[in-house]
Amino acid sequence: MTENNAKRERFKRLATQRTNAVLQRLKVLGNCANRSAYDYTEEEINKIFSEIDRKVKEVKAKFHFSRNKEFKL
Repeated sequence: MTENNAKRERFKRLATQRTNAVLQRLKVLGNCANRSAYDYTEEEINKIFSEIDRKVKEVKAKFHFSRNKEFKL
């Protein structure tokens, strides 16, 4: 197996595991929506999901933009 293939396979394995972990944690967070067990405000929900959205955008940007771009005019 070439180094590129090994890196690709490692990415696929870890990305799958980590994505499934995030999805599982989101499912667990969804359990907090149960009004008979929890009390929360619309403001609290907006704060939670604003932060989640912000972090998703931040992480997604890492996949699309090189952090070491050289400035050019």
